[in-house]
Amino acid sequence: MKKSLIEGVDFYYNEQGYVVLTEKFHLERGRCCGNGCKHCPYNYINVPEPRRTELLQKRNDNGQTN
Repeated sequence: MKKSLIEGVDFYYNEQGYVVLTEKFHLERGRCCGNGCKHCPYNYINVPEPRRTELLQKRNDNGQTN
């Protein structure tokens, strides 16, 4: 049986109206899906290069400005 997703806990809508999955959702899934999700807690391990390096760099750059 599939778990029902809860808005604000498992996902939210961004400014463009797209669904964004939260870190909590990804941790419960238990693996990186390889799609380069914004809140991936697995450091994009299954995202192919060079995209993986680009995403990690973007995350590092954003972390320095916060």
